[in-house]
Formats: sequence, structure tokens, C-alpha cells
Amino acid sequence: MLNRLLKLDWMIVLILIVFMVASTLIVRSAVINSTAFDGIYIRHLINYGVGFLMFFIAALMNYRILLKISPFLYVLGIISLIMVYFFGVTKNGARGWFNIPGIGMDIQPAEVVKLFIILTIAYFLARKNGELLGLFKDVIPTGMIVFVPFVLVLMQPDLGNAVIYLVILVGMLWIANVKYLHALIALIIGGLVAFGGVYLLTQYHDPIDQFLEEQGAGHWMDRIDAYLDPEEASSDQNYQLENSMMAIGSGALFGEGYLQGSSVQSGRIPYTYSDSIFVVVGEEFGFLGSSILLMLYFLLIYRLILISIKCGNAGGSYMIIGIVSMLVFQIFQNIGMFLAILPLTGITLPFFSYGGSSLVINMLSIGLALSIRVHANDDQKDELI
Repeated sequence: MLNRLLKLDWMIVLILIVFMVASTLIVRSAVINSTAFDGIYIRHLINYGVGFLMFFIAALMNYRILLKISPFLYVLGIISLIMVYFFGVTKNGARGWFNIPGIGMDIQPAEVVKLFIILTIAYFLARKNGELLGLFKDVIPTGMIVFVPFVLVLMQPDLGNAVIYLVILVGMLWIANVKYLHALIALIIGGLVAFGGVYLLTQYHDPIDQFLEEQGAGHWMDRIDAYLDPEEASSDQNYQLENSMMAIGSGALFGEGYLQGSSVQSGRIPYTYSDSIFVVVGEEFGFLGSSILLMLYFLLIYRLILISIKCGNAGGSYMIIGIVSMLVFQIFQNIGMFLAILPLTGITLPFFSYGGSSLVINMLSIGLALSIRVHANDDQKDELI
């Protein structure tokens, strides 16, 4: 046990500890003037405690075991996505959580399924041993692994997590030696779909808006309008983005100081403890604090990629790439949407935003990545995974 603990990448552990301390302080600042969220930063700290427990369990467990049972885990994930549609609770317009009394945390199956998708794709692609992927034999079946949960999560409706599934798929297929021709075909199809989507939105805006409202996803159109045509969008649609950008800009170089963010403390920024937590960092710690946060993310991703490069196991390498793809997209999307680079979504900032399921799954994912390092020299056959 001690020998395995010593094999951990303690730089990554240190980064996670810094994230825990910093994010707890930021969550406290985000809700300090809101009695509705009293003690939420304590619950955030408790979630981190659970996360670290899962992190060390995953790091000491042989990741090959999870790869072998990944198809079974995938089926369980699909069942949970179906069940939550009928028996889940609704938050922010999406029926995507199981309320389990006694644990103080709502479980979001869409978050758990991210990891199951990564494990399943890694198991499936590792069997190719680095050979070029065939379109009908490999690429399309791998796409179907993602397509089923993508549709189920989209029905909740939860566009943010659904898009993350696609990002994981693209990242892992690219590293798994997909043919350039197939990548070009996918790029062309994606471009046509995007062009067609914009055309439909402009030509049939009102009918689409009405349909989304009926499906409980009317906020999607609001966010699309605010992104594609901010001048024509209503003030309500631009409220969060405009106030967030002003708050980040007011932080200037060094920020307004901890607990001193005028926009955050006045309550003008919604969801500062979750989706909008980067706004708190930008306003209270300025460009310097935001840059330090980005450098910590960069260092974390860099250390994960180093583990992937040194890994002699194809399944392990693919697994890390899936985790890296998931984290990089979430970081880029969350920060980018408050800089008006990307449309607003409900994607949280990894390791910083308050959220039980997302935090625990992210910690578990990092633990599995470190398991590859810990068990790198195990005398086990590595024929398939």
C-alpha cells in the first residue's frame, strides 16, 4: 500500500489540494450575502472530502479491472439515464438528478456516464493495437457508444453534458488513429450541420422557439439568440453575460479583493457558486488570479498527458485522453462563455464550481489516471487492455 502511494504523482495531488482550498474560499465569497445558501461552502468542502476518498480508492485500484467491466458499467449508465427521465428531480429546467435522502448530495447520472463512456471507448479502441480505424468496423460502432447516452441526456434536456460526450468521442477517436479521410468527412458533415442549424434558426426562429419551450428547453434559444445576435436579444437574455463581462473587466490586473467584488456581492451575477464562479475569480482576483488558475489547469493537464505518453497500455492511454478531452472542453467552455467567445451553457468549471456529482466524478477520473502510473509496472498481460 505504502509503495503504491509513493508512486502517485504528488504534484497532481498538490494541485487538487490547492483547488480544494481556493474553490472553498471562492464559493464562500460567492454566497456570503445570500442567506439561501448558508453553509454551502461547508458542503463543498465535504464534497471534496468524498472526492478525495474516491480519488485515492481509484488511484490504488488497478484500472485494468474497470476497463474489463466497462461494457457492464456502460449498460448500468444507460439504465440510470432512462430511470432519471421518469423518476428524477428537476433543476434549472432539466430532469437529471436522483434525490437520495441521507447523503446530502443529489446524484446526476449524466456526470457518471461521462466516465463510463471514456472507459468503454478506451476498452473498445485498445483492441485495435494502434491500427488505422475502419469506418464501419470501428468509427461508427464507437459513435453509437456515445449516440445513445447523447440522445438520452438531450431529452432531459441537458445540452451541456450531451456536447461533452461528443467532445470525448472526437478526442479519443483522433488519438486512436482515425483516418484523415474519415476526419475530413466528419468535419464536412459537422460544418453542413452547423450551417443548416443556423439557417433553420434564422428562417424558422419562432416555431423552433415554441417547440423548445414546449420541451422545457426554451432557455436554449435565449442563449443562442444572445450569442448569435446580442444586439437584437432582449435585456433578460443578455443580463448574465453583460454583468459577468463587466465584473471580470472591473477586476483589472489585481482584482477588487477577496469578499470585495461589487457585482458578485450585490447579487447581480446569477449562479456565482456554480456556473459563474469564474466571474468571482476574475472580479476579486483580477487578471493575475485568473492567470494563476489557468496555469494550474495547464499544469494538471500537462502532468496527465505525461502519464499517457509514458503508459505502455493502449487502454490506459486512451482513457487519459478521454479524461483530458472532457476537462479541457469544460474549462474552455466555462471560461469562454463569460468572455463572449462561446454561448452560455450550464457547464461547470472543473474542481471549482459547487456541485457534488461533477466534483466527485472529476476527482475519480484523476484518480483513475494516476492508477495508470501506480500500476505501470504490474506483471499483467496487456494483450487487449
